Amino acid sequence: MPIAVHAENFDQEVLQEEKVVLVDFWGPQCGPCLALSPHVDKLEEVYGDKLKVTKLDASKNRRFCLSLKVLGLPTFLIYEKGKEVRRLSGGDLKMEEIEKVLKEVIK
Repeated sequence: MPIAVHAENFDQEVLQEEKVVLVDFWGPQCGPCLALSPHVDKLEEVYGDKLKVTKLDASKNRRFCLSLKVLGLPTFLIYEKGKEVRRLSGGDLKMEEIEKVLKEVIK
């Protein structure tokens, strides 16, 4: 089950994590975000102990999103050992693209 992250717990849940972390930036009014959500929720089951999935509601964390240069939704940031290693965004983003990048990062 994805963990809800926000400005206050981002360091602990994402930057200090040993596993690869996927951060799903979404919004309740974002159709593509809502369409991808059930698939994103299952990624931890697929990748097991190699991946941690988190979700950040951009509508409640606008300033924090701007500080991370997240300007559109959906956006996915992938962190490894506290560093952003990949970034995917766009309304036409497909689950296959997300999984392809995750496989490259997780190895």
